[in-house]
This record gives sequence, C-alpha cells and structure tokens, in this order.
Amino acid sequence: MALILIADDSPTEVYVLQKMLAKNGHDVLIAEDGEQAVQMAYDKHPQLILMDVVMPNLNGFQATRKLTKDPQTSDIPIVIVSSKNQETDKMWGLRQGAKGYLGKPVAEKDLIEQINLLIGG
Repeated sequence: MALILIADDSPTEVYVLQKMLAKNGHDVLIAEDGEQAVQMAYDKHPQLILMDVVMPNLNGFQATRKLTKDPQTSDIPIVIVSSKNQETDKMWGLRQGAKGYLGKPVAEKDLIEQINLLIGG
C-alpha cells in the first residue's frame, strides 16, 4: 500500500499507530521529533505523514509549515494527530498546510478513512 511517516515522540502512540497502519497494509517510517520528520520527508518521500504537535526540537506545526512550503515536499499530505484538539488548534494546523487533523486517541476507522481520502485506498 503506502509508505507513511509517523512523527511522534511517544513510543506508545507510535506503537498504536504503527499497528493500525500495518494491519491495513501500510509500510511505516518513524521520526521522533519534527526535525527528524522533515529530514525523513526529504530522504524517503513518504506518501503521507502523520504529525504530532508537541515534540522536541521542531514542533508539529513548525515541521508541517516547513514541509508544505517547500516544493520538494509540498506534495506530501500531512495529517496532524494530536491531543491538542481544540477547534483553534485544528484551524491553526490546517493553516500551516495540514490536509487533516485527528485528535488522540485516534479511532482506526477515522485514521484509515483520512488516509484513503488523501492518497486513495
């Protein structure tokens, strides 16, 4: 299926997301912070990125903005997956260039629906 980058500094969240994605036939890359996510996006060019917001070095909003503004990576859809799920957070995330915003804990159905919507499934 698709190569999906999970950018999250929580091993538990990464495990949960990875399990859902693997179960649905996706390959997974993992970045532990925003800087690593940006670097991996350049190096591996995944088909989609699941981006946490609260991470060390570069937060998810900053990383999203950086990737969506760069012609090399602007075609990679980013879905923010965060416990910061107030309406203002969602609006801000989408204004940074994210194509979707899911609150944690993420329901597998919602996650897969969002992925299929953005990259076809």
